[in-house]
Amino acid sequence: MLKIVEADFLTTAVRAEDYPTDGELEAAVVGRSNVGKSSMINALTGRRKLARTSKTPGRTRALNFYRVELEADGSRRRLRLVDLPGYGFAKVSKAEHQRWEQMVSSYLHQREQLKAVIGLVDAEVGATSADQQMVRYIHSTGRPVLILATKMDKVAKAKIKPKLLEVSRRLDLPLEQIFAFSAVTHAGVEGVWRALLARLC
Repeated sequence: MLKIVEADFLTTAVRAEDYPTDGELEAAVVGRSNVGKSSMINALTGRRKLARTSKTPGRTRALNFYRVELEADGSRRRLRLVDLPGYGFAKVSKAEHQRWEQMVSSYLHQREQLKAVIGLVDAEVGATSADQQMVRYIHSTGRPVLILATKMDKVAKAKIKPKLLEVSRRLDLPLEQIFAFSAVTHAGVEGVWRALLARLC
């Protein structure tokens, strides 16, 4: 059995010196600006308003750190989810994009506490060239990656497996690293947590 004991917003940071320093292990959350990262964090933590959702792509312009304590099979674990700025749709200047890229690159390459990356892909749209680039970049950092095919509540049951297979093929990842996920129905929540815990322990 798995349940969330506590989840809260910890801090926002744009520089490494502002990151939390307590040594807790982290999983980063990456994806296109409109793929539903905030909704996914809220679903994973069971807190409807923990991460602010917005209809404006690119609202996340810093690294947002969330602290989570959960109980799994009788033992308690603590970790952090780190929401990174989205890519692809944000209407910001080229200089701002470059600043984001530098910030994200520094975090992904240098953060010692980072043990896994959760990549989000819109199941309806499928994996885009930007998503492919994202996965290649994560591989270059040496971090393990899990892919959540989001918005599965909008996909007919008969099409879920083909959608997952297509994402697996497009991203060149094993099917066991691809999870069907819905922030609306909470489908996939426990499976994602268990996969994360296996990588964070």
